[in-house]
Amino acid sequence: MDAPEASLCDAMFHRRTFLAALATLADGTSVFASPPAWPTDGRFRWSCSPPLIHPIRERDDPCHAIKDPSIVFFDGRWHVFATIRSKKRTHQIEYLSFRDWPDADKAKRTVLMINDGYFCAPQVFWFTPHKKWYLIHQASDPSRKVSLQPAFSTADRIDEPSSWSKPTFLFDKHPDYVPAWIDFWVICDGDHAHLFFTSNDGRMWRSQTKLGDFPKGWSQPAVVLEGDIFEASHTYRLKGQDRFLTIIEAQARGGRRYYKAYLADRLDGKWSPLAATPDKPFAAPNNVRDAGPHWTDSFSHGELLRSGHDERLEIDPAKLEFLFQGVAEADRGGKRYGDIPWKLGLLTLE
Repeated sequence: MDAPEASLCDAMFHRRTFLAALATLADGTSVFASPPAWPTDGRFRWSCSPPLIHPIRERDDPCHAIKDPSIVFFDGRWHVFATIRSKKRTHQIEYLSFRDWPDADKAKRTVLMINDGYFCAPQVFWFTPHKKWYLIHQASDPSRKVSLQPAFSTADRIDEPSSWSKPTFLFDKHPDYVPAWIDFWVICDGDHAHLFFTSNDGRMWRSQTKLGDFPKGWSQPAVVLEGDIFEASHTYRLKGQDRFLTIIEAQARGGRRYYKAYLADRLDGKWSPLAATPDKPFAAPNNVRDAGPHWTDSFSHGELLRSGHDERLEIDPAKLEFLFQGVAEADRGGKRYGDIPWKLGLLTLE
């Protein structure tokens, strides 16, 4: 990023840090008496940072896009895993770590060496029962009915990218009646791990396994939501509540991406629309304000910043921030999807 963008990014980061300090007591409780309104009214207004993480072109296999981020804050640092699209290899997962957002684009990049073929769309979390880091992702097995399959890798240390294990598939065979699946996401309650995914046809599915059987033993997937939804469903527990938020990517006219939101009282419960139309979205051009130069017209595959790093996937309703992949319409137009130059930016709830 150039100097003006870097300065703006610094200012935004320090402003957020200062406001957070003002709004929080020493014991971590908020000084604001009233809870945020969005879980009730479903209305979101965001401020959009400049691009914070760009693809790296200066490498043996030049990268033209970085996308599908998963992020946790652990041991004083942000840890980001993301898909990169390159010329020689179409899908790989890249890791970077940094202390503060102004340093994100300067962080060392490391491609995970867990697979010689296709692997992408990561989700990272610490699984407390096993005392291990888990990376849920998708890999390819051409011998299966559907070659794209959900997989996992594990590591003892999140900051050692060379230590991740080779992918192991979550399912021993493909479920017969699931025609397609993509973008796998795991979240746990007190008894079960729940696996969510979409099928690019307006349906979201769920499977579950007992915590003691994770990461194997999954039930037959069942459709739990149908509508004008596409992919990249991500589910979180609202901190301090027995409610869950699912955000799902949708497509507007012309292929632009935006996000919808749904709420449920249980992970195996009914999902009710919260912000689920183009006029009332979770994140879209009509509810996002640029905090710098305009750079994106799409709000695509991203992750909310969590308040913890474990399998519960808690988010603080009063401090929503969303790391997403974006692109300007001028840069996207006329390109195949695999050639779109995605970058990562941050939405902050106003």
